[in-house]
Amino acid sequence: MADLGTGDVKASSLINDISDISFTKIFIIIVSVWFLIFITRKLLPVLARHGPSRLRLYFLAAVPFIRLCLLAASVLMIIPIVFNITLQNFLVIAGAVSVAIGFAFKDLASSLIAGVVAIFERTYRPGDWVKIGDAYGEVQQVGLRAITLRTADDDIITIAHDRIWSDNIGNSNDGQQTLMCVANFYLDAAHDAAIMRGVLHDIALTSAYLDYSRPVLVLLEEAPWGSHYKLKAYPFDMRDQFEFVSDLIVRGKPAIRETGGREVQVPVIGQVSGGGGANELILQGR
Repeated sequence: MADLGTGDVKASSLINDISDISFTKIFIIIVSVWFLIFITRKLLPVLARHGPSRLRLYFLAAVPFIRLCLLAASVLMIIPIVFNITLQNFLVIAGAVSVAIGFAFKDLASSLIAGVVAIFERTYRPGDWVKIGDAYGEVQQVGLRAITLRTADDDIITIAHDRIWSDNIGNSNDGQQTLMCVANFYLDAAHDAAIMRGVLHDIALTSAYLDYSRPVLVLLEEAPWGSHYKLKAYPFDMRDQFEFVSDLIVRGKPAIRETGGREVQVPVIGQVSGGGGANELILQGR
């Protein structure tokens, strides 16, 4: 009976005796995982920069996935060393962790869960250009809690993953090598629309940034204040998207005047969302 009681106490012990815990193994696991993560974060971006361009996004996307797998593996290896894993202890640990997460780390847990969902659903990957709320930029890193974006103004913005529960995530290229750009022109209605469409179409075709393998579209929309032209095209490299739209606008303005068109300011009441001038830049996902 004494042996049975001793066995019950040992079975219900949550943490192993200090003499049974191999701190050397724990240290080796932590250092090994840290070293592998460090190598992954340094090596894969180098391969992405110097390797084939078609594999660039795959190398960058592999960084957060490999880090997640390594961290999960390290936790699974350390738990049996520290804890006495039995069904009873598992239920105790699960209950305690659930209460802690539910009350103390609700927002953090939400971001972590959303991060896992984002990684496996590939909502965004390093190298993608995404719009979350008012922030638009290139995804630099996908961490477990948040992502970092580099904007066109070279600002770094950190956004928690839990935004995917409440906000629409606009992904402009979704893992592709290019994205659609839109240059907007607002003209007085007194002009030949057919000729103007052809002129703007030629402006895009003669751009040094154009990806010729993708279509060029010129769409027209009439409004009480005049005509709204949308010149849609794809740059060869999505990192040139702002230079591409600027090139279209700079060469499109004199071409419009030479064709007999006249640009107008969009009235505030009927203004397109995000406008504010005769030309505005809109970057649009597919």
